[in-house]
Amino acid sequence: MASVSFASYLCTTPFDSSVKLQPSFNSFNANWRRHFLVVNSTSRTIRFLSIRGTLKASLSSSHLKTEAVDGGKRVSTLRELCHGHVPEHVIRRMEEVGYLSPTNVQLQALPILFSGQDCLLHAQTGSGKTLAYLLQIFAVINPQRSTVQALIVVPTRELGIQVTKVARVLSSMYESGQKSCTVMALLDGGTLRRHKSWLRAEPPTVVVSTLGSLCQMLDKQYFRLENLQVLVIDEVDFMFNSSKHAGPLRRLLTSYSSSGNRQTIFASASIPQHRRFLYDCVQQKWTKGNIVHVHVNPVEPMPSCLQHRFLVCQKGERHLKLLSALQSDVPQSAIIFIGEQSERSKKAGNAPPTTLIVDFLKASLVGSSEIILLEENINFNERAALLSDVRAGSDYLLVATDIAARGVDLPETTHIYNFDLPKDAANYLHRAGRAGRKPFSDDICFVTSIIVAEERFVLQRFENELKFQCEELFL
Repeated sequence: MASVSFASYLCTTPFDSSVKLQPSFNSFNANWRRHFLVVNSTSRTIRFLSIRGTLKASLSSSHLKTEAVDGGKRVSTLRELCHGHVPEHVIRRMEEVGYLSPTNVQLQALPILFSGQDCLLHAQTGSGKTLAYLLQIFAVINPQRSTVQALIVVPTRELGIQVTKVARVLSSMYESGQKSCTVMALLDGGTLRRHKSWLRAEPPTVVVSTLGSLCQMLDKQYFRLENLQVLVIDEVDFMFNSSKHAGPLRRLLTSYSSSGNRQTIFASASIPQHRRFLYDCVQQKWTKGNIVHVHVNPVEPMPSCLQHRFLVCQKGERHLKLLSALQSDVPQSAIIFIGEQSERSKKAGNAPPTTLIVDFLKASLVGSSEIILLEENINFNERAALLSDVRAGSDYLLVATDIAARGVDLPETTHIYNFDLPKDAANYLHRAGRAGRKPFSDDICFVTSIIVAEERFVLQRFENELKFQCEELFL
């Protein structure tokens, strides 16, 4: 089932009745509903339109015209969607690396992005949001100009490395004699001295950056954003919910560049209270008034290839249940998520729970997949080397904190184990989304949570919020 949501804001004082937002339907399943929400504020009138239903052929409106899925076959290719917008050499490179058929989010978002409207991309993990906004960036930038024209802001170095890699792959086939598109990774833990020299010599066309490094460079005026055409905020919900990121992010959206002079794209798999967020986007002038909300498959926030399970254990026996699950599943590639060590435990001088689990598994799983630890305390370069080693192989058990829940793309991962339950449903979604990421694969992957009896209601709350069912395992 696919779903499209539009948030179109008519910002007039008083409300201009001549401006209309009326969708037209070509072919639409009978099982649909329309919902209007009108919010009045002291300064403007906002109309929000949400359209949900099962797409049979195509849906069009003043904002969107896109081909959907017909009889199980996609009626559009990425080349067809990008023709006339994205340079031919980028399209050829995209096809060479295997991007041929559009995903649902690309089908729905690319026509909107190519129209220049601000957009909120709200779709499952691994659904193709990154490629969608990168194609729009390549559609509008001019590599002949020596200035920063596109900025992608990410919450973690790991996600930044992945986005940079895809951007550089797509930009690597410029015609002979043409100036190539330069992509700079300005990430926490990098060498800022080298970046300063690069920026002084010739500013890159595209910058992929974490907020800390970005604000440091902007505050010292090593580069400016007056010619910025596209601003992307990836994992936007995480950024706004982080005390570390929220303030600098608001400053970036309003002070360093103006929303009226750029296209703003937000992306995430989880946008809690998205109607309120869209309202704030306009009220706070983070975006222009016509921001469009592309919400793909809201009735199934997680990939359908995921099978969710839980094991009930006694207090103090989680590690034994984890061992039983690993011995039963024998996964070739898995991630084990463990909660952060509490401050009280740190002050008491206790070893981190991640280290304890790694030591336990190494002693108990003789001859199994390589067991690797990934946590925030490990320095940036070592983390990058660890992930590179993981991607180079196919057999691994990655023991990690929530640093791996967003931005770590390991398509071979088939099993997720929640040694500790995540803090909320959004974190569950992102942890689970590390599996089932192999493009166009329907292979079943497993998400297993280890809980005590008192935590069952927490897992049920996640089930209700994320619309999935969890089956109990008995080992």
